[in-house]
Amino acid sequence: MTSYYSEEELKKFGFCKIGKNVFISRKSSIYGCENISIGNNVRIDDFCILSGHIEIGDYIHIAAFTALYGGKDGIFIEDFANLSSRISVYSISDDYSGETMTNPMIPDKFKNVKSAPVYIGKHAIIGASCVVLPGVRIAEGSSFGSFSLINSDSEEWSINVGIPAHKMKERSRELLNMEQKFMKEMENN
Repeated sequence: MTSYYSEEELKKFGFCKIGKNVFISRKSSIYGCENISIGNNVRIDDFCILSGHIEIGDYIHIAAFTALYGGKDGIFIEDFANLSSRISVYSISDDYSGETMTNPMIPDKFKNVKSAPVYIGKHAIIGASCVVLPGVRIAEGSSFGSFSLINSDSEEWSINVGIPAHKMKERSRELLNMEQKFMKEMENN
């Protein structure tokens, strides 16, 4: 037995969509497979949690201990994105004001849950231990340093850090040339 589920096992899970060359650790936790779409060439490592509506593109890596809480509005990850370890991405969150109750064991009529989709753009990279809050759009090519709190949209091809995250400088677009070379090589194989 390997550390990853086989292609046959993954097909039996009942994912909305499952691509080819997908490696999901047997030590991950996945809830509501029927709401989760996974593209080609995806690796999901040990102790990751996937829950709710999630759409994962192609050539994606989700490192150990990362949690994606998609809720009903969803988390959308575009091609070539990379999520480092111990990241938490929320498309749903309780109201922390004290004006309403919190937690999933309380009926909705006593809570004020914030729910909004999260978009992670192509070639985005999110460093270890970052937190992404509901409604955020991480633009194409954005990068975030470890321990950043991502509570607002980012600019394309920007390098961001901090609590809350803020832009430090521009990020190189050389990745786009590398992507073209990579895709040509993949077509020739």
